[in-house]
Amino acid sequence: MCGNGSVRSAEMVAYVIVPDAVSFMPGSYVRRVIDTELDELFLQLPAIVLDGPKGVGKTATAEQRCSSIRRLDVAGQRAVLEADPSLVGQDPKPVLIDEWQRLPAVWDAVRRLVDQDHTGGQYLLTGSAPLASTHSGSARIVDLRMRPLCLGERHVAQPTVSFSALAGGTAATLSGSTTFALTDYVDEIIAGGFPGLRHLTGRALTAQLDSYVERLASHDLPDVGFSPRRPGTLMAWLRAYAAATATTATWETLRNAATAGIGNKPAKTTTSEYGELLGELRVLDPLEAWIPSRNHLGRLASAGKHHLCDPALAVRLLGRTKRHLLSANDDVKFVLPNDGTLLGNLFESLVALSVRTYAQAIGGATYHLRTEAGRHEVDFIVETDNGVLAVEVKLSGNVDDDDVRHLIWLREQLGDNFIDGIVITTGTDAYRRRDGIGVIPLALLGESH
Repeated sequence: MCGNGSVRSAEMVAYVIVPDAVSFMPGSYVRRVIDTELDELFLQLPAIVLDGPKGVGKTATAEQRCSSIRRLDVAGQRAVLEADPSLVGQDPKPVLIDEWQRLPAVWDAVRRLVDQDHTGGQYLLTGSAPLASTHSGSARIVDLRMRPLCLGERHVAQPTVSFSALAGGTAATLSGSTTFALTDYVDEIIAGGFPGLRHLTGRALTAQLDSYVERLASHDLPDVGFSPRRPGTLMAWLRAYAAATATTATWETLRNAATAGIGNKPAKTTTSEYGELLGELRVLDPLEAWIPSRNHLGRLASAGKHHLCDPALAVRLLGRTKRHLLSANDDVKFVLPNDGTLLGNLFESLVALSVRTYAQAIGGATYHLRTEAGRHEVDFIVETDNGVLAVEVKLSGNVDDDDVRHLIWLREQLGDNFIDGIVITTGTDAYRRRDGIGVIPLALLGESH
């Protein structure tokens, strides 16, 4: 059923692709990296859930390949399935069940339906991650993570380096040049990757991003059964988390930063609950530490790196502007010691969107590496069936020997299991250093080319 309750005709299922994929105006659809995954997986899998934060385009992507839609954020449509969730089995397939988490019983209904029929391409579900009370969909409903637009998906530059080739060990030669500069990256950090906001600028954009953050406490958390007793404390905690972007700051450090000057600090269980629920809503998107199955690297630290789902939210939570971020003396509140500059960390978070999106597309998993003593660190470890692609990030166009020492160390440790090592920069040219390490401006990195 469509939004008005009618069945969508087959003629409406075709992709609506914008020529050259450069327009994000409402009503248009720009093909995403995840579309390629769906093209492959949905042919054989009967049910897939697109899991991600609000506003990343889950519904728009799912709509491109559905014949009928059940919108569970519409009270009337939800009431019908409350009476009999199995009715989704009678809809023309593929069926999109939008905001499924508003009626968890529909998850069980789909699970039972695919038990009876394993044919691929039947159900797409969109919404938050399954709640603890939801029955497992293991071997029945496959979870596919969807994030905000990475830089390559925004079509603001022309990539020349294929991530899939890098991860496959076939990118021996790197080439390409870009005029995309530091100020352009700052603009993209501020603009964010929410498709529905890409046409906005100035105060209209900041108002929408501020509203996104404010709704976390007023609507989104209550929707999953949690109403903060002190919304101000939650927002202060989120601001501290934003300031900790791309760091491994402890929960205690975050709590102290969020409650500076407050004698009666919230219990650790309270702030941990904030983290768990915001993680469930996919607003927090931490990067786990890499613990290889064959651990011959010595003692590795296990703390994850903090990331919000989009660095644009961190910018708004901290009240930063382009002028602030480009200032050498930005006096941002909640600065955490010895963790680099805020702009450098936000750029790393922007890189994280691209690395994680492209890695997922090839079936890889993304982590970070840090030895327990902190002697060696690698910003991103992409683990594939073929080995490891190691990625460092530098907020500069100049890469020297010191910038690649951890990559070379890791190459020596892993031997044949080391596929490639690259440094992603804000520079102008992609090339190979004499030591074999690749240097690639983020604007030149794409899924494939």
